[in-house]
Amino acid sequence: MARGSLLYGDMSEHHPSPPLPAPSPLASHWPIDPGIVYLNHGSFGGCPTPVIEAQQRYRLRMERELVRFFVEDMDDVFDQTRAEVAAFVRCKPGDLAFVPNATTGVATILNSFGLRPGDDVLAGMHEYPACMNNLRHICAKAGANVVAAPIPFPVNSPGEIVEAVVSKVTPRTRLALLSHVTSSSGIILPIREMVAALAAKGVETVVDGAHAVGMLDLDIPSIGAAFYTANCHKWVCSPKGSAILYVREDWQGRIRPVVLSNFAEKPKPGRSQYRTEFDYIGTDDPTAYFAIADAIRFMGSLLPGGWEGVRRHNHELLRYGRQVVSKVLGTEPPAPEAMLGSICTMYLPRHDPDRTARLAARMSKYHDATQDELIRRHRIQVPLWSVAGTADRVIRISAQVYNSREQYDYLAAALEEEIARERAF
Repeated sequence: MARGSLLYGDMSEHHPSPPLPAPSPLASHWPIDPGIVYLNHGSFGGCPTPVIEAQQRYRLRMERELVRFFVEDMDDVFDQTRAEVAAFVRCKPGDLAFVPNATTGVATILNSFGLRPGDDVLAGMHEYPACMNNLRHICAKAGANVVAAPIPFPVNSPGEIVEAVVSKVTPRTRLALLSHVTSSSGIILPIREMVAALAAKGVETVVDGAHAVGMLDLDIPSIGAAFYTANCHKWVCSPKGSAILYVREDWQGRIRPVVLSNFAEKPKPGRSQYRTEFDYIGTDDPTAYFAIADAIRFMGSLLPGGWEGVRRHNHELLRYGRQVVSKVLGTEPPAPEAMLGSICTMYLPRHDPDRTARLAARMSKYHDATQDELIRRHRIQVPLWSVAGTADRVIRISAQVYNSREQYDYLAAALEEEIARERAF
């Protein structure tokens, strides 16, 4: 039975291992621990050192004269940042607000939407757990119902997903919560088609685009959703606590922050109430928001072709990683390549029921004790879990410009060893 304490502090206890594979030369821009093969950008992102330094410059500017900053300077800095971010996602600046993370964006929409007793809210089965917690909580208070929409997995085509989701619409359905890129299964959902099909039935959609900004070439208005929220700390690589909330203009008068500030009843002259309320919800450190624009510029400077070059590079790197890891695992990829961006999941091999139960009973600080072993024995950070609606275990890999092909080769070899250990457990 594996021990319960298996993480970084125990690394010295394992047998000497081969030297770790080198990351990409671009890893020099990130403060990532060189003693870890980091293949989990998708969980919390990763902020490059130049962007961290940019945030610190904003912070020093703020702290130099706090009253002047909050009273005179802050709105201008917000507007400059908003203009750059809006251009990146192809929307009007006035349609964007800043929130700490996509979960906050989802909760904000759910709180303001005006759910009534008996309403149905549709949610895909691969939605992020924190967003589902908020959905269940808010629906319970309103007397509304959460209706689970199946997401076929494995999936052969985007059309399967559209059909499965729309089939769950009822005459009582008013709102749908859907991811653009799912976290647990790592697939790009056909969001435009789903939004259009739902709108035809009178259903508005809040899109959780936590992984989409930076991973995909994004044009938010063209999706057609009333609401879209996304983290910038993931694939844009801005500091933690920096996300966006897009609200279509016809809804902006009804959507308000969960926390109302001094300006809730005293809007600033010349500024929309939507912008006024979201830009200031009380004394906080807004510098993570300001550094989003710096992250967009920095990441776009790293490879030929700018952001298109970054997205293409990461997708090709992911494609390579999926090939070498799937070969070792001996399992079929659960989604076509066209439905992948910079993250993907792969099935781990199945075991007989008794062994599966013994493996599941192991202590772990993560979702799966084999993830602990990959850290302890091989110094690889990569997540293992299961996808909602399925019983099989999966591994999810990410691809960012600081990763190298050799790191995926190393992961494949480590997995081969750990799967053999599981079969002997």
